[in-house]
Amino acid sequence: MEINPDNMQLFGIGAIKINATIFYTWIVMALLTGFSAVITSRLSTGAKIPRWQGVLEVIVSFVSGQIRQVIGRDPWPYVPFLGTLGIFILVCNLMEVVPLYHPPTSSLSTTAALAVSVFFAVPFFGIMKNGLWAHIKSYFQPSFFMLPFHIISEVSRTVSLAVRLFGNIMSESLMIGVFLSVVPLFVPLVMQVFGLVIGVVQAYIFFTLATVYIGSSVSIHGE
Repeated sequence: MEINPDNMQLFGIGAIKINATIFYTWIVMALLTGFSAVITSRLSTGAKIPRWQGVLEVIVSFVSGQIRQVIGRDPWPYVPFLGTLGIFILVCNLMEVVPLYHPPTSSLSTTAALAVSVFFAVPFFGIMKNGLWAHIKSYFQPSFFMLPFHIISEVSRTVSLAVRLFGNIMSESLMIGVFLSVVPLFVPLVMQVFGLVIGVVQAYIFFTLATVYIGSSVSIHGE
């Protein structure tokens, strides 16, 4: 039984081999892009708004509210990046109920790419908010000797982000696969529901941790 989508070669484009991780990432990206294009093409400012616009406003309000609670400041500069990150991971995990689908988040290459994007977003938002010099000085606080510890901290939490999401989604996929092979219908159905809960929780944890890391970067002066 193969559970790593990186090892599932689906087809090739010339010399390029497309595995399940790449293919299903494209599927999720296409779905999110298509839904976003359709919904935003029919936005209304009237008293009665389309149903999907209402759903979208609820999602955006939830994301901005969570960011405001964690960072304690205007959330809108961070909503596009953190919201996209959280929604992408959530959709990747929830689509596991679709037959033959393999979540890209069960691949370490995908979770590592997401974690690396957070790694670069942290100094980016810090520099945008406080300036380059103030951000560099924060690595030497409270003393010069803390520089290596700050660097180790940033690297280790990036690795932790990637491994935590990968480990949980991969192990959940493995458990469902094992039960499907040894037990009839009922238990795998329960495991699918359990897997959806895990998928939602893991997407929320990744989103919250990324928000905390960015929040610590933009608040280096204790504002």
